[in-house]
Amino acid sequence: MPGLYLQDFSPGQVFQHQLRRTITESDNMLFSNMTLNPQPLHIDFDFASRTEWGKPLVNSLFTLGLMIGISVNDTTIGTTIANLGMTDVIFPHPMFHGDTFHVETEVISVRDSKSKNDRGIVEFEHRGFNQDNVLVARCRRQAMMRKKGE
Repeated sequence: MPGLYLQDFSPGQVFQHQLRRTITESDNMLFSNMTLNPQPLHIDFDFASRTEWGKPLVNSLFTLGLMIGISVNDTTIGTTIANLGMTDVIFPHPMFHGDTFHVETEVISVRDSKSKNDRGIVEFEHRGFNQDNVLVARCRRQAMMRKKGE
């Protein structure tokens, strides 16, 4: 299914994304290594075992990217012109290897572009949860979206 156009979004609309993902140790290690992030809290089991968590935490930027990625199929695939920004990013609870992640997206606002007639801006709030429905991530994202027929 192609992504939705600006006119297809309305404030208050909520998408319960069906795509889910169980996070593996390999996911966490690969992402941390690809981004040159040597934080031992993510990649060193011995170090992490001596923290309050007792085990490695999933890299929060992986969680953020996965949260937004999961939303794409239901919302913006092929109709996004650009991401304009992400604000109010929080991680109120850690993710661990073996957690299963699911996401919902709420449309916060929709408006026409002030400079170009063929597009507009949608503000989304993405919320990610673990398998126990504990909120593990949230962010607001502003995306420039195409209009239908433009």
